[in-house]
Amino acid sequence: MNNSTTGDSSERDATVHCVVRGRVQGVFFRASTKRRANELGLAGWVRNLPDGRVEAVFRGSRSACQRALEFVRTGPPAARVDEVKATWEGASRPDGDEFEIR
Repeated sequence: MNNSTTGDSSERDATVHCVVRGRVQGVFFRASTKRRANELGLAGWVRNLPDGRVEAVFRGSRSACQRALEFVRTGPPAARVDEVKATWEGASRPDGDEFEIR
């Protein structure tokens, strides 16, 4: 049973790495990002950086990764996002199926 569709492999194998700048620490940004990633069925992680930014990696379908990226562009209500730098990395080695706060 081959259910091949254009873009199907990119739907399965996307990874996006992003760094978010703004008021993104101390405003439940990581917890909200984890909740959204779990809702979207994504694996990966989110962490605070020493300079006040937040870094995240989302792995899963390209459309779910795109929706997670849309979320971090706004963040939770108390956050203020000034900039998001995102890099699409394609398929990556599996590190597990969970999304964690580091």
